[in-house]
Amino acid sequence: MKSWKKALSLFLSLTLIFSLAVPALAEEGGDPDAGIMPISEELGTATETAAEVTILYTNDVHTNIDKDITYSKLAAYKDSMENVLLVDAGDHAQGTVYGLNDKGETIIKLMNAAGYDAATLGNHEFDYKMEGTLNLIDWAEYPYLSCNFYHEGELMLKPYQIFEVNGKKVALVGITTPESIVKSTPKYFMDDAGNFVYTIAGGEDGAALYTAVQAAVDAAAAEGADYIIGLGHLGIDEASKPWTSKDVIANTTGFTAFIDGHSHSVDAMETVADKVGKDVVLTQTGNYFDNVGKLTIDAEGKVTTALLTAEDLAVEPKAEVKAIEDAFIEKIKTEMGAVIGYAQVTFDNYEGEERLCRKQETNSGDFIADAYYNLFLENGVDVALINGGGVRNAAVTGELTMESMQKFVPWANQLCMLEVTGQTLLDALEWGAQAVNPEGTAESGGFLHAAGLKYTIDASIPSTVQKDETGMWTGGPTGAYRVSNVQILDRETGAYEPLNLKATYNLAGIEYTLKDLGDGFAMFGDSPVITDGVSIDYLALTEYLKTFPANAEGLPTIGTDSVYADKNGNGRITIVGRAEPEPEKPEEPEESEKSEETAKPTGNTYTVEKGDSLWKIAKKFYGNGAKWNLIYEANKDAVKNPNTIYIGQELVIPQA
Repeated sequence: MKSWKKALSLFLSLTLIFSLAVPALAEEGGDPDAGIMPISEELGTATETAAEVTILYTNDVHTNIDKDITYSKLAAYKDSMENVLLVDAGDHAQGTVYGLNDKGETIIKLMNAAGYDAATLGNHEFDYKMEGTLNLIDWAEYPYLSCNFYHEGELMLKPYQIFEVNGKKVALVGITTPESIVKSTPKYFMDDAGNFVYTIAGGEDGAALYTAVQAAVDAAAAEGADYIIGLGHLGIDEASKPWTSKDVIANTTGFTAFIDGHSHSVDAMETVADKVGKDVVLTQTGNYFDNVGKLTIDAEGKVTTALLTAEDLAVEPKAEVKAIEDAFIEKIKTEMGAVIGYAQVTFDNYEGEERLCRKQETNSGDFIADAYYNLFLENGVDVALINGGGVRNAAVTGELTMESMQKFVPWANQLCMLEVTGQTLLDALEWGAQAVNPEGTAESGGFLHAAGLKYTIDASIPSTVQKDETGMWTGGPTGAYRVSNVQILDRETGAYEPLNLKATYNLAGIEYTLKDLGDGFAMFGDSPVITDGVSIDYLALTEYLKTFPANAEGLPTIGTDSVYADKNGNGRITIVGRAEPEPEKPEEPEESEKSEETAKPTGNTYTVEKGDSLWKIAKKFYGNGAKWNLIYEANKDAVKNPNTIYIGQELVIPQA
């Protein structure tokens, strides 16, 4: 096992209580030893009763500064209130061109101007490398809080902050998801030797996380906090267990309420029982500035939470904040808004609230993978991959700009190409398919879209991939592979050939996945790097767009006759074993037809003749018409109905 895995395991299993000693940060007008920061008295006209404490909160804004809800409106709303805090539960500095342009600096300026009182780090606050994370912390005029983010065993940030609000001491405890290491970029947490020097306490069973949180809560209580509010970026997704906000609440005591983020859940208010059975209010706003949360504590200590919409925040924006917004948006629009092409198709990853790209093929995933493939054509690329979590666009159609390209991939990931074995490639596909379930409901950011490759996933086969306590790949499945029928495109012949596990292939993709262990893809560690730092993701899409035919204006246009016409992709990924209606079985031929002599296979394709059916063809090649479904599965792209094939149609005949 590599040294970084040993180091991470050691750090994540620490009891961590000793680490609560942090450098005192002198706050003007506050007590640095007690960690108490008074709220400004210049809050404008009061609209809340003096007996209340109010906390406004946001999460997973992902730099969406041009929505109906804005920082300038939120600032004005806060200024209209008394006895109020404004906090953020992470993932605010990255996600669109507005964050990427200056690595979150203007976003932090906006949050400063809006009057944020505290924030915690989301996993995407680490996307600009650790230097970028430290810059965000340095630019902020509010404290970042985290009770479980460490550098060489010492807490990086204050674990909590106590604020005096209306005569009450309100403690905010910051908590960062341990998934940050995998869901941002693991390499950013390492030194040059590959050892983890930055860690986020979690533990395989969650114990290290619960210990760190409980220590912070107990310390805040010992300092006289009247109310203790969790400010966490943990989420409630099943895939995040045992590190969800509900897990933390259930395994600790002392929280009054918990403001959450990470899972993009719209949760106005629910209660979760803590370790001793006390109900704790849990809330989350959703994402992308669609809502703002409002938590109120009345004079009796009762907590209520609600989500405010754009209509609720229909106030006159705060002028100084709006000036920053307007200037920055205009700058980006000028740089990124020029039309560079057109799409006559619609690229879309969503079906209602479902993020399809995380559980099935989509035309967006195909388009991105093809763009990466195109970039490395001169380097002899065989396959390109993109993880579903890296595909972020909703509907994109019509005029295309560089900003459109960044809607597909807003991360500014560098691209690279590795030499990998067929076995490594199979293991990567298997790892990416681990969450696919028979119901078709499970989402995973590691789900892989591909160019130059086709494969099948059997959802009925349990996933037995091996992983460590951080969610990192450690080995292939202990049982059967759920991935099969992997085929690689031969560009010279245009045919797909079976994957050779012992051969080597040139694999292109983003450094996040192929080099930096993103989504836990650790199987590439020993694969030689052919080239890296070649381009940035959205620029690869821009270059690929140039390869499409020009319209009358001379601009490239992705037409309805392209492989991207269907938002569900063009058949590169086949998923079987899901609870879907079975296709109607072709009619069984008459007995006289069954006695027909079995033909010898003449190759891997067959041209349909008059009177053929899938049953007859299976009888010819396999001696058993009941094996018609093998031919159907291999030709689903062309044969939509197994009862309908036409004369002259070319069918692939797979081995039985």
